[in-house]
Amino acid sequence: MEDKKLYTLLVYSENIAGILNQITAVFTRRQVNIESLNVSASSIEGVHKYTITAWSNEDQIEKITRQIEKKIDVVKANYFTDDQLFIRETGLYKLSTDAVLQNSQISRTIRHHDAKITEVNPTYVIVIKSGRTEDIVSLYYALNDFGCVLQYTRSGRIAVTRDTQEQVSEFLEMREEQHG
Repeated sequence: MEDKKLYTLLVYSENIAGILNQITAVFTRRQVNIESLNVSASSIEGVHKYTITAWSNEDQIEKITRQIEKKIDVVKANYFTDDQLFIRETGLYKLSTDAVLQNSQISRTIRHHDAKITEVNPTYVIVIKSGRTEDIVSLYYALNDFGCVLQYTRSGRIAVTRDTQEQVSEFLEMREEQHG
């Protein structure tokens, strides 16, 4: 069996209650853990986009993708490797104000990682960083070394293909022609 790799699935569906449960059940049945999950409206009216990451091998992720695509409310599902997508995440860091004020290296580290301070109050400082997963995590470890991190969280991955339009657009156009 080939080594596992991080895959990103882009799933498009109608906005129907229960579809998320149906999609995640496919992963559960195959005992594949979802690393991140983000659901939002897509660029197509009435269609939602699920961005799901999971460690798997290509054979298994291909089977998962086919099973998801068979769901009645799923319009289209595809899997991708990182080099086929433009990917971003956001990290939020809550830091101790006292630590930040007492150690100028913390502010330098924030600037060095191209992060932004968005709020400062007597108790805490909020820092936000958008970028690739490894950049978000790298800043966390750098700040954590100072012992100033009170809280930390990362968003799920958001991604767009490197194609000029979403692949689901072509699928919907073909479906419209068949029904039109």
